[in-house]
Amino acid sequence: MNRRIASLTILAAATCAAAPVAAQDRDGGDRWRVGVGPQLTPSYPGADTLSLGPFFVVDRSDDGGPLEFEAPDESTGFAVLETGGFAFGPSIGFEGSRKPEDVGAAVDEVGFTFELGGFVEYRFDAPVRLRLEARRGLGGHKGWVGVASADYILREGDKWLFSAGPRVTLADESYHEAYFGVSPAAAARTGLPEFDSDGGVHAVGAAAGYLTQLSPRWGIYGYVRYDRLVGAAADSPLVRSYGSRDQFFGGATLTYSFGRGID
Repeated sequence: MNRRIASLTILAAATCAAAPVAAQDRDGGDRWRVGVGPQLTPSYPGADTLSLGPFFVVDRSDDGGPLEFEAPDESTGFAVLETGGFAFGPSIGFEGSRKPEDVGAAVDEVGFTFELGGFVEYRFDAPVRLRLEARRGLGGHKGWVGVASADYILREGDKWLFSAGPRVTLADESYHEAYFGVSPAAAARTGLPEFDSDGGVHAVGAAAGYLTQLSPRWGIYGYVRYDRLVGAAADSPLVRSYGSRDQFFGGATLTYSFGRGID
């Protein structure tokens, strides 16, 4: 779920490639809002510590309307097909490595994971958006992870925007075993009981974001998110002894808007 420098680079290149010349010539022209600032996220899934990383914002409009809404905690992606309120596209995520020293115990290491998948979302006429993401880990945990979300959106054009809604995170057995399981070897090294963690829902929570323009070009954007581990993840001896069921996220950035129509 962290937004890293590589994901911003991939998104920028893909967005530019996906935008047809005809779209760039529509009335109103391209407008962009970009920003980069700090964010705090769990050091690894189930951790009781936070890590500092970058928080990126990239929003675009090519038809003269409001900038496209993007939840602050969603993975990097862009729509390649939009029809009847639905949108579909690729989704890219990253999960940092987990080393024994990060946990404070001789647990199994999980390498850095690049996650690739896709999303589908639906926007109602009312200010509500539903979104489902699914990604496969390439390296690292090597599992499937998904997030189902709903956002209620209040906004006055691009002057200010508030969004909030529930989150449900689920994953397969490979992901669960990587972060919440205790293998026989790890049990022998740590003294923890062996633990097999089946796949399924492992976190429920909510996220909220707020953006306001200080001037036509400059604005501020921040978000908070809370997840509560449930099911096998919450029962994991690793989480109980060295981690936390409570997972906190938050970030803030100064944004800059540019393009046609920006005074």
